Amino acid sequence: MSEVYYSDYLQLDKILSAQEPESIKAGLRADDEMLFIIIHQTYELWFKQILFELEIVRSIFGQSGINDNSPDIIISVHRLKRIASIFMLAVDQINIIETMTPLDFLDFRNLLRPASGFQSIQFKIIEATLGLKYEHRFAQEYYISMLKPADVQKVKEAESLPSIVTLIKQWLERMPFFEQSELWQKYMAVHTNTSSEHTFWNDYRKLYDSSLVDAEKSNLQHFDELFMENMPYPENRSFSRKANRSILFIMLYRDYPLMQLPFQLLNTLLDIDELISTWRYRHVNMVHRMIGTRIGTGGSSGKDYLRSALDKHYIFKEIAELTSFLIERRNLPVLTPELQHILGYSDINKSNVVN
Repeated sequence: MSEVYYSDYLQLDKILSAQEPESIKAGLRADDEMLFIIIHQTYELWFKQILFELEIVRSIFGQSGINDNSPDIIISVHRLKRIASIFMLAVDQINIIETMTPLDFLDFRNLLRPASGFQSIQFKIIEATLGLKYEHRFAQEYYISMLKPADVQKVKEAESLPSIVTLIKQWLERMPFFEQSELWQKYMAVHTNTSSEHTFWNDYRKLYDSSLVDAEKSNLQHFDELFMENMPYPENRSFSRKANRSILFIMLYRDYPLMQLPFQLLNTLLDIDELISTWRYRHVNMVHRMIGTRIGTGGSSGKDYLRSALDKHYIFKEIAELTSFLIERRNLPVLTPELQHILGYSDINKSNVVN
């Protein structure tokens, strides 16, 4: 085996020679352009790592069945938490670029036209891989208009593959608790049920209704639409009613050992959404501070475009929305001993919660 040398292994000759300021080419002095380039190159390296992690998660959830007794879910949660940590770093990195003043930026800004961070193919692919649909994007006509044809094709290919949202939905739909009637026989024996709905959801609806103050009573209709089989399901939602039931059940009973990893997975998806939103928010404020009301170098409306994208581009908002339907732990329906036993450690080898 040949010896590995540090700079050769990291290909530092390529990396450290990849900064070519336009101001130097133009014979101008703009000392902060080097910082600007390195910051954005660093972002793109982190985006590459995020895509690498997402492919691992997608390969796991793309399986026809996930073995609960394998490391699959643990690996997925670990990878998603790493993605969240990277986005946290991306937010903090804005502190560095904000050491550049607006006048420093003007020294080289016009030399960048029409290049723009809007042309980051990797970030668009990250959004598509996570599950941001084209029809949910702000300013769709502008979305790919500035890209080279080869890059447009890359983005469209990413959009054609199953997203994390789609794969997580399918995984949640396979949670079999409510199809296993034997787990609910003792529960049904002490709870009156005169409707065709599952007894648990009838009872939970009553408990949820009693937890609402008068100003919140309209939430009950939305609860019925999302959870009750006798109601029409709203159109254009990414998650199905069956997936919604699984999400809420995981949130409600997360303290049981078998629910902890599914809960961590869902919670980490919300962390990622929040961190991307925070990154956008910091970007909006930075752009406003740097260029005021001027248009972006790529021709966008600058901060106004960024703010509109911030408001619209939440990917896992349907998961976050379901927290509206939680009730206090002390009021939760008491599960049957059989179901509690399955959710504990003792029967983990026999259980098949999400497969």
